[in-house]
Amino acid sequence: MPIAVEVVTQEKLVFSEPEADMVIIPGVEGEMGVLPHHAPVLTTLGYGELTVRKGRAEEHFVIYGGVVDVRPDKVVVLADLAEDAYGLNEAAIEAARESARKLLAEGLPPEANREAALTLRRAEVALRVQRRIRSHGASPLRIIENGDQAED
Repeated sequence: MPIAVEVVTQEKLVFSEPEADMVIIPGVEGEMGVLPHHAPVLTTLGYGELTVRKGRAEEHFVIYGGVVDVRPDKVVVLADLAEDAYGLNEAAIEAARESARKLLAEGLPPEANREAALTLRRAEVALRVQRRIRSHGASPLRIIENGDQAED
């Protein structure tokens, strides 16, 4: 029996798969693997990579906080922010990271300092995930909308 997965932000439904085999979740206390029939859990998400596996295919997302509701037949990820890891723009992420580093080095008021620190943290997580995916090959297998697998 497969497990349904939904990745949701306040703005939109980012991803939905009714028949995943496994979900790897970036919890605040470390990664958590979820298989069908998992015990119910409600926990906080950290910053990191969310992976959804179906057969040999995988989908990857960068998650920036939130909560996850794990049930025996469904995983609902309520992310503060979430991005499809395959759509990340490395040049834009690098620019945001460098800008945040410069702002932090200049010394900012506390409220601006917090925002710059969050921007820097998000950029570093996104770069780490994007580089890890790229290191696994140029054409990963992905889950597509109709449930079939295709090379991207």
